[in-house]
Amino acid sequence: MTILRFRVYWEEDDQTYRDIEIQGSQTFMDFHLCIVKAFEFDGKHPASFYESTDKWNYGRELNSEVLVNKKDAPALSMIKTPVSALISLPDQKFMYVYDPAKKWTFMVELIGVSKEETYRRVYPFVLRKEGIAPAQYGIKGVAVDKIMEIEEKYDLGAEEMAEGFGDEGEGAAEATETYTEDTGGEF
Repeated sequence: MTILRFRVYWEEDDQTYRDIEIQGSQTFMDFHLCIVKAFEFDGKHPASFYESTDKWNYGRELNSEVLVNKKDAPALSMIKTPVSALISLPDQKFMYVYDPAKKWTFMVELIGVSKEETYRRVYPFVLRKEGIAPAQYGIKGVAVDKIMEIEEKYDLGAEEMAEGFGDEGEGAAEATETYTEDTGGEF
């Protein structure tokens, strides 16, 4: 069984990505569900894969809402199309758009092919996670009241903001002036 390894980059931050392994016979719907889970989205919205060129141009679409592949249809079905059916290049690229209203866009690139499955691994499999996934709704990981608490704790008053500097380190400057006056020398 052929195992395909893809790197899925978030469009707005190429340091945020997930490496996903999938069997060539699994469908784009399986791939879609794995990406949604890997980036901690809720999976309640439609999505599309687009075949892409090296310059990340959108090509033929595979949509999660299309149920059957038909000749000359505007989009293919994720449910019916195996991933290996659209792999024609060793560095095949796809664009993945989740939730058309918000347009969460990810760049998907084939980075490896293996003929060996890893024993007891359930595919598709998230092999690596880098960076913090974008928050689908609001702020991720920190409650709003905690953010307000932090802002209030480190909030500078109007006087400090007007001066621009605190009085930290002023004692060291006075000590230097005293030394040069007393000894008549320099450091």
